[in-house]
Amino acid sequence: MPIDASTTASAILPLVGGPANVTSVTHCMTRLRLALADPDLVDDAALRALPGVLGLVRSDDTCQVVLGPGVVTRVTAEFERLVVTAPPVGAARGGPLKGVLRRLAGVFVPLIPALIGCGILAGLNGLLVNAGLLPGLTPALAAVAAAFMALIAVFVGYNTAKEFGGTPVLGGAVAAIVVYPGVAKVTAFGVTLSPGQGGVLGALAAALLATWVEKRCRGRVPDALDVLLTPAVTVLVAGLGTLYGIMWAAGAVSSAIGTAANWLLATTGAFAGLVLGGLFLPLVMLGLHQALIPIHTTLIDQQGYTVLLPVLAMAGAGQVGAAVAVYVRLRHDAPLGTTLRTTIRSALPAGLLGVGEPLIYGVSLPLGRPFLTACAGGAAGGAFVGFFAMLGDRVGATAIGPSGWALFPLLSGNRGLGITTAIYAGGLATGYAVGFAATYAFGGVRAAAARGVPAAG
Repeated sequence: MPIDASTTASAILPLVGGPANVTSVTHCMTRLRLALADPDLVDDAALRALPGVLGLVRSDDTCQVVLGPGVVTRVTAEFERLVVTAPPVGAARGGPLKGVLRRLAGVFVPLIPALIGCGILAGLNGLLVNAGLLPGLTPALAAVAAAFMALIAVFVGYNTAKEFGGTPVLGGAVAAIVVYPGVAKVTAFGVTLSPGQGGVLGALAAALLATWVEKRCRGRVPDALDVLLTPAVTVLVAGLGTLYGIMWAAGAVSSAIGTAANWLLATTGAFAGLVLGGLFLPLVMLGLHQALIPIHTTLIDQQGYTVLLPVLAMAGAGQVGAAVAVYVRLRHDAPLGTTLRTTIRSALPAGLLGVGEPLIYGVSLPLGRPFLTACAGGAAGGAFVGFFAMLGDRVGATAIGPSGWALFPLLSGNRGLGITTAIYAGGLATGYAVGFAATYAFGGVRAAAARGVPAAG
């Protein structure tokens, strides 16, 4: 039965402390993400019991309500109508690291729809070019697909200033320097700059500097001159800092990230894939996977694709294999047999398309041991993809967000689309098989279901 977005949003709001307790509202592909003034006001049990809520992730002053793809967009729109949001005030509670991760997610998560759309169009254009089809259309399609990535620094700068309490357009204006063609006439540290040098990391740092300068100007400049001097000083100081420091430093860091990612998979590929694929589900469960978005985006900006995402996507394959094993092992007459089977049938299509939260919170995590065996499947699939990276066959994704079967249109690599697709498909098959076998043999499914383990959401 379709979820009524208005009803769900109205039910969630009082359970998170009401409008006065909500300081910001965002969403990713599956989660309504709320920053809260007082997280102790959240009624966890009541939230999890709401129809349509698949799970709940709490992290200091952030509450993430798992609703699933599509639904979350509608509920977020309704939720925003019910509450007047304000920018977060002060540092995040619970330590600076988690606060930084939450803010980074706020910068990059809104960019994911454009990354997905442009990535799919770039892949389609590549197929048309290789096949020699529609030569009159492919230049236009290339322009449509590439324009966002060419200017992504501006969007990163805008979102950074917005997230950290500055004027968004000033953050975008300073970040735009990174991709402005005229920087080719500027020399810093004895080296002539290149447009795009530093990429998204440079844009992020430039907007942070602009926000810092702007905040120092506010209150120190007479009110009558504030509208003139503050923007001018912000752009001037942060702009010069970007040209004569940030672009050079961020360029070096971006190059190091690309070199490190390639070296990691080329040298220790099977082991690195084992570790990354095995640990990604816990990161998703905790909501920490969003911290990887700047790294993925940097690799896409620098190399055209991220080699890390296909490895991490294997975690979803292990989850699907584990869920199928649970379905097979369950007895119909177990206390939760019918309920879990229904949950698996409804969540499995999303899991095959790389949306793992419904299966995590509805099946494997409540049962306990199947969550660990799902991680084993992800580790096996990651090792498979990593092994071929050691042989020189790199598998990458031209955009972030999708995984599972949904990642096929976004695949790219250094050995042609056929080999790239075959390796990724082999990794998925390995993850499915190991996740299924480990869960079937060691998941303790019947015992857990017989005890009446409650399903999340």
